[in-house]
Amino acid sequence: MLHFSELHRQGEARRGQILLKRGVIQTPIFMPVGTFGAVKTLEPRDLSSIGAQIILGNTFHLFLRPGLDIIELHQGLHRFMGWRGPILTDSGGYQVFSLAKLRRMDESGVLFRSPFDGSEVFLGPEESIHIQKTLNSDIAMVFDDCTPYPAAWEQAKVSMERSAGWAERSKKAFEGSENALFGIVQGSMYPMLRERSLKSLIDIGFDGYAIGGLSVGEPKDQMNDIVKRITPQLPRNQPRYLMGVGTPQDLVYGVACGIDMFDCVLPTRNARNGWLYTSTGVVKIRNRKYRDDLRPADENCSCPCCSNFTRAYLRHLYKVNEPLCARLSSIHNLHYYLNLMERIRNSIERRSFDRIMQEFDVSPTYWPSEIEFEGDSWNTVTIRSNNQ
Repeated sequence: MLHFSELHRQGEARRGQILLKRGVIQTPIFMPVGTFGAVKTLEPRDLSSIGAQIILGNTFHLFLRPGLDIIELHQGLHRFMGWRGPILTDSGGYQVFSLAKLRRMDESGVLFRSPFDGSEVFLGPEESIHIQKTLNSDIAMVFDDCTPYPAAWEQAKVSMERSAGWAERSKKAFEGSENALFGIVQGSMYPMLRERSLKSLIDIGFDGYAIGGLSVGEPKDQMNDIVKRITPQLPRNQPRYLMGVGTPQDLVYGVACGIDMFDCVLPTRNARNGWLYTSTGVVKIRNRKYRDDLRPADENCSCPCCSNFTRAYLRHLYKVNEPLCARLSSIHNLHYYLNLMERIRNSIERRSFDRIMQEFDVSPTYWPSEIEFEGDSWNTVTIRSNNQ
């Protein structure tokens, strides 16, 4: 069950809500990533306390470890990890993409060797959907072929068409489920392929639509142009999800183009590496200048980390490899991301989103709006930004 409502709109940016059986999600929203059934170093109550509404689980990794038998004993992923809110699960397509040297792919699916024990494993649309049904995720994703970058036109075309075929098989395998299923637009950096992919998905019919295959090594201008071109073509009456992206500026840009949902490992991964997002920029807490700094990580932040601890203390924890540093930093970074999304939602309601765009240097003049094409391929020599 999924119902989306658009409540407010400013330009392409929209403020909405998604009704699921386990709760209502206010959009635009950022979704913390819990790869192995846990957002690293955090408990579900930590996530709830900082405003997380929905989290991600990883189909590929949970299938391999602990295995479906253990998940079934818990009647799904929610009880297994102790999270009562909605969960979105990816399909495993991106993880298969990352195992290029360990896989063999054809139209039936992907045969690969487990990165954990070397055993042979087959994953196709039907298998991916069966896993996600067992996980009982509120939102499941179709199994797709994530095209690498760079990719020649023919390679991207074959990959996109394979994803389209797998999407149709995923939809059929999902029949009978009360949960939601999203399609994933592929096509690499070729707008025409992206549009063909989207048309095929709309013809099949899904509960929401995602843009996948980005943030895989392409220049930021090319990623932004695909987001800008494709997002307004996604169905307006259904959620729009930009997968695996990204920085705070990326989130603001995506919202400006009409995106509703985001996920990325960046806030938690960077937290473990001592990078803290703040209202005045990134604080690299390992730096010596914070050795005797009595200020919180962000003087404008009300998260549990900033309310109780100094930069000097966080630096000390980082330098002695104390796991508490990763925990506190992850709480802070996710609070920053979730608070940013709340600010965005409020600004769209008040028709002041342009102020946030200016704050993050995202505006129509920032967008790479003059990109020329030769046929349907990138002519990177002639990319021109209005900033120039």
